[in-house]
Amino acid sequence: MIRSSALIGLLLLSACAIGPDYRPAPVPPAATAPFTTTATPATASGAAVPDAWWRLYADPVLDDLIGQAFVANTDLRVATANLRRARAVLSESRAGRFPTTQISGSAVEARQTVFTANGPVPFESPFYRLGIDASYEIDLYGRVTRQIEASRADADAEAANRDTVAISVAAETARAYADACSGARQLAVAERSLKIQTDSFGLTERRVAAGRDSPLDRARAQAQLEATRATLPTLRANRQSALFRLSVLTGKPPTEIDPRAAACTAPPQLKQPIPTGDGAALLKRRPDVRQADRQLAAATARIGVATADLYPQINLGGSASASGVSPGAAFSNNGFAFSLGPLISWSFPNILVARARINQSKASSEAALANFDGVVLAALNETETSLSDYAGVIDRNRALRAARDQSADAARIVRLRYGAGAENFLAVLDAERTLATADADLASSDAALTTAQIAVFKALGGGWEGVPVDPTRRP
Repeated sequence: MIRSSALIGLLLLSACAIGPDYRPAPVPPAATAPFTTTATPATASGAAVPDAWWRLYADPVLDDLIGQAFVANTDLRVATANLRRARAVLSESRAGRFPTTQISGSAVEARQTVFTANGPVPFESPFYRLGIDASYEIDLYGRVTRQIEASRADADAEAANRDTVAISVAAETARAYADACSGARQLAVAERSLKIQTDSFGLTERRVAAGRDSPLDRARAQAQLEATRATLPTLRANRQSALFRLSVLTGKPPTEIDPRAAACTAPPQLKQPIPTGDGAALLKRRPDVRQADRQLAAATARIGVATADLYPQINLGGSASASGVSPGAAFSNNGFAFSLGPLISWSFPNILVARARINQSKASSEAALANFDGVVLAALNETETSLSDYAGVIDRNRALRAARDQSADAARIVRLRYGAGAENFLAVLDAERTLATADADLASSDAALTTAQIAVFKALGGGWEGVPVDPTRRP
């Protein structure tokens, strides 16, 4: 009875775990405040960020492409495999809660010498043995408990890393699609400008032939025409590169171009201010912050794992065996044997090693805390910077749109005046060059506008919620 009470006491003590308990790292109060750029309603609003932010563009092609990327993207597949590996490590750590068993059996022909009064006599007989051994570690100081905590935090960190990869995949897919559409738009603008300048050059040649303009005017018109023509190869190459990139992001060879993306002629644009939420929502939503938090939790738990090595390791062991010179004799009462009792092991000579490992774990925890603080600051900086850049791109886009409209009016007036003989051809060339530049700048600004919007959404950390649930994911 006394032995049973002592064993029960040890089992109750096994619920205790030494080492520090994890506490969430504090964040500065200013980190949870609204973003400064949301003060401009035309740029952003404080509304909550939707899970699938790309649906705000109301573009079914974009929705489908991102869905394909979530299924087939190679980076996301790597991150998913790493998550499964981390969960397998967690299962291994949980197995420490259960006893280990070993079964052994043998059947041998034994020969030995028996000494009798008449001298040594050789003796041969078969010998059979079947045994089972079991060992269970009593988690008296929480070594197993802390190891499970660390493995669980590692698995959560890998899940957060997978979500971070998903955010990048969604943003890069949307950016590649927008670049392909913008490339088609810029190419169309350049080709339209080229046609206008080709017509102007033809008119110039006819006027030079009639003696109304000088050969200098023709040379200027041709120089402007060739300068515009020179922009076309680069624009075509950029658009093709975006289409190649989009194919790879969706898990296809570069040459397997999606015909819907190839047919797109204008980048997707939002028709509303970007919803941003506030700093508190950002820190909860961004998976890199969650990953840094889980890494800190794992580092904290490993301090307890290292500290447990300072104390004895207690195992409850038992064994049973059956042996005899025949199978019947082995399984008889005379051939049966068993043992049950605790086994205490303490690596006393390695105390210095254990303390060194504790110091290593503490240093790793301090580094994880510093990393968490850095990730929080980087997340806030990235978001504020992307919102500020987006506000600047909007202002520039508005100014370029107004400049393009004014350039179009000026070019129309100059052509009328030139036809009436009130302006020389140099004024026409200058007006057309200005209009071509304004058209190209506006098309480039529209592309930059979509790119800036996607950068904001990526900084806000949304989009990982749209990843298909991993069938191995545990609640």
